[in-house]
Amino acid sequence: MLMKSDKLIPVDQFCKLYEIEFSFVTALEEHGLIEMISMEQVRYLDIKHLRSIEKMIRLHHDLDINPEGIDVVFHLLDRIEKLETELTNLRNQLYQHPE
Repeated sequence: MLMKSDKLIPVDQFCKLYEIEFSFVTALEEHGLIEMISMEQVRYLDIKHLRSIEKMIRLHHDLDINPEGIDVVFHLLDRIEKLETELTNLRNQLYQHPE
């Protein structure tokens, strides 16, 4: 499936812009944290994922967390978000049906 190129950023340009190594981006992909798109022998990132990739870069740079640690952090954050949603739903049910 081809995507519009205006929604993609070449990984090499992204790495230069954010001053990160290409190997860091590939490590994130190997851990399933991001997905790169290959077209015509160029690797791209979808711009809709930039916010989470920027978070990963901050974790790496600011806290010196490796890709394995970033994977753990993102899974925990996802779990917390799901639990918060579940808690909100349960509270709403409780308030809708007071005894």
